[in-house]
Amino acid sequence: MDKRYFSDKVVEWYEHNKRELPWRDTKDPYRIWLSEIILQQTRVNQGLPYYLQFVEKFPDVGALASAPEQDVLRLWQGLGYYSRARNLHKCAQEVVANHRSIFPSTFESLKKLPGIGDYTAAAIASFSFKETVAVVDGNVFRVLARIFGIEDVINSPAGKKRFTILANELISRERPDLHNQAVMEFGALHCTPKNPACPTCPFTMSCVASENKIQHLLPVKLKSKAPRKRYFYYFVIRKGKSLWMKKREKKDIWHGLFDFFLIEKNQPTAIKKIIDEWNDKNRTDFQARDIDISVPYKHVLSHQVIITKFILIETRQFGRSFAMEPLQNYSVKKISELPKPVLISRFLSDYQLL
Repeated sequence: MDKRYFSDKVVEWYEHNKRELPWRDTKDPYRIWLSEIILQQTRVNQGLPYYLQFVEKFPDVGALASAPEQDVLRLWQGLGYYSRARNLHKCAQEVVANHRSIFPSTFESLKKLPGIGDYTAAAIASFSFKETVAVVDGNVFRVLARIFGIEDVINSPAGKKRFTILANELISRERPDLHNQAVMEFGALHCTPKNPACPTCPFTMSCVASENKIQHLLPVKLKSKAPRKRYFYYFVIRKGKSLWMKKREKKDIWHGLFDFFLIEKNQPTAIKKIIDEWNDKNRTDFQARDIDISVPYKHVLSHQVIITKFILIETRQFGRSFAMEPLQNYSVKKISELPKPVLISRFLSDYQLL
């Protein structure tokens, strides 16, 4: 297929079918960067409200850089992958401190900023500065694999290299911004993972996958390992309408967010044993009859499954003596403002503790 033909066709499709999205009406690298970080591993309909909230609260990179990290994490709550939020904040601070609040304008210089890899750097460089560098994401992998019949494994170093080379050969030199947007949108709306709209595809006469009826086989991706299972037993300690909580400081999931006293196990464990462990650590003598046990909660992350039970205790039943973790007492109002994992927010809502 002629390279110019591919670009012209996909851009023509895009101009007739694209979604109207706020970050497509700007060349501002701050807003484009913000949208790309939010939309990594997030659907557009889920990410759009977050984008609008961030733009309203932090209208420019300086406002984001000067905000407390806790405010950034609170606004991010529900998107997951909280390391992205911390890198977002760190990147904003570096742009302000080392680049006079102006984003670098090239692919290579953008990659030097925290949290910006090849994909995000290519998006900013092409959308904001019209640099001729291809964006390669899951949608692009799928479109190129099917149209050109590429069977290389997309999550292998060799496969990524081949797709990146091809994407950069195909990109329009005159309008790289439109080209990149078009290929991604075409994959998101037309050449979808399941049930692609092949009968109305502009490439139907030249698509290798369509011709050979192998759309369901492409792109080729190695299966990831089964997710790790973790069993959380949270002790929700109440004092009237306030709760004892703590900030997660360890380099683990939800770093910087707030949760409760936690006992973790690598397999399901009887509540009696969990309570005995609590009593040993905190010099108390609770029995199962003294407390309330929640229904089990299942929370699925990308490589982990968290299976949780919440154990509710009233502090009037004992003097404060929490030996293991730095818990603090927070009012309902304060808890509503704290950044929390979605799992914790679900529990608080279900049990009407907020």
